[in-house]
Amino acid sequence: MTENGKPIPEAAGDPGVRPGTLHSWVSRARRNGSPSSDTPVQASAGAGSVGWLREGEWAELERLRAEAREKDKRVRELESERAVCKRFVALWVK
Repeated sequence: MTENGKPIPEAAGDPGVRPGTLHSWVSRARRNGSPSSDTPVQASAGAGSVGWLREGEWAELERLRAEAREKDKRVRELESERAVCKRFVALWVK
């Protein structure tokens, strides 16, 4: 590999990455002169087991999760408002 001099098949066995995948990452890094922003990163244990993601994909996943939390919160607010309106209409009709 580039930093430690290990052969790719040996280095791939350490983190559990397939040799072909590691070879393409090393080739991309050599072509670009440095690792690009789309190099794979492992998901942290606290974030759930989603496997290997590229940095851009990880950021997008986090952004989408935050957006989903905001939408869920808004849905709960609207459901609560709807329930109040239904009770109001029921009382008004009587």
